[in-house]
Amino acid sequence: MRRHTVACLAGDGLGPELMAEATRTLRKVARMHGFAIEEVHVPFGSEALTRSGHPLPPATRSAVLAADAVLVATGGPSLGDVEVELDLRAGATHVLCRRGAFTLVSPEPGEPAGWAVERAIELAERRRGRLVAVDHDATWAALVDEAADRRHAVAVEHLSLADTMHALAFRPESLDVVASSGPVAPALEELAAGTDGDRRVVARGRLAGNGPSVFAPGQAESHEHAGHGVADPAPMLLAASLMLGEGLGERHAAATLSAALRDARSSRRPVAAVRRTLSASTRDLSDTVVRLLPSSHRNAEFLNEATG
Repeated sequence: MRRHTVACLAGDGLGPELMAEATRTLRKVARMHGFAIEEVHVPFGSEALTRSGHPLPPATRSAVLAADAVLVATGGPSLGDVEVELDLRAGATHVLCRRGAFTLVSPEPGEPAGWAVERAIELAERRRGRLVAVDHDATWAALVDEAADRRHAVAVEHLSLADTMHALAFRPESLDVVASSGPVAPALEELAAGTDGDRRVVARGRLAGNGPSVFAPGQAESHEHAGHGVADPAPMLLAASLMLGEGLGERHAAATLSAALRDARSSRRPVAAVRRTLSASTRDLSDTVVRLLPSSHRNAEFLNEATG
């Protein structure tokens, strides 16, 4: 059986309850797809500061560096202390919207663009074979075309920044994989997240050339909801799906989890909307996702005891 080690950094506030939902969902989908995940839960951030007087104690740093991937529930300044020791080369923002999903890929600040472009093309090749390149200069466009020429299964569409922003805001279902250079990436990521009315779910990853990549929810809620069981777990579950696919190479499991999350959200009102009626909770959405995992499996007709 394949085994993966994941360093789980829950932190404080909403972190522990969100991480709990993510890890129980990961265990279920891993069992369905024939691999195991070893979770290493270590103190992080203000939680670690309270325990040991340091936001990133040596045991936590060691666990992160030894892991196959890192799943973070709550970010903070101490996260940068971990990432500086990792070979992080590209950022990936994955967005689940009403009628589809798309991923933005861009080089990390100070990193060569070529590796991020290759990763974006690989991702497009595994999906619908379509890549949108956001052009801001001729050098970037030529780099994308040169890389795509080596992958005949990928068709590249060059869009201006203005056209890409319009598509992100009004036609997200037309997008699949979007490659952008570093200078324009932050603006595109912010626009990709949409507004509260869009009901988009966002997860972010920082992809490593060697060693563990780092994954986290792209939308943060106020810690005032901590302990009440009403936080929306969808961004955390999407981060777990992104980690499966782009951090651990378990792409079929990632597709199963993402499909279950999409179906769960389409069949239920969002957690944020039902807080006012106290008719749903963090656990409710996660329970629905777990229940939908077997039917979301591409080979669902062949599943038997593995889904129990």
